[in-house]
Amino acid sequence: MTGAEADLEPPVPVPDVVSEPFWTAAASGVLALARCSDCRQWDHPPQERCRRCGGRIAFEKVSGRGTVFSFIVNRRQFVPGHPAGEVIALVELEEQQGLRLAALVDADPAEVTIGRAVVAALAPVGHSEFKAPVFRLA
Repeated sequence: MTGAEADLEPPVPVPDVVSEPFWTAAASGVLALARCSDCRQWDHPPQERCRRCGGRIAFEKVSGRGTVFSFIVNRRQFVPGHPAGEVIALVELEEQQGLRLAALVDADPAEVTIGRAVVAALAPVGHSEFKAPVFRLA
């Protein structure tokens, strides 16, 4: 990989009507996910209506605390701005069993294990105004 490839910016999110509240909250420093206003089920990724009961969704703040449900170590650079060696995890948040978020884990890959406690922080996406969750070992 050339130096120019390593310095490329990561892809910038393109919010739509459903995901825009997630990105707006993240830009203000809050991790917020979709939750049904009727049955109170958390739902990620968000949909226009609740998958469970069809109720309206609203975005609510989550704690950002969870555990590593599954993970991989990216051994090759596949996405610009994300070098080889990064840990990509599926994190189950403490708010609800099955509420999972795919994100990077900022840790030595040797220290990441399934079931390991993590906590989210919001990190800039390249040089854009967007922020995305990145988990750190708790």
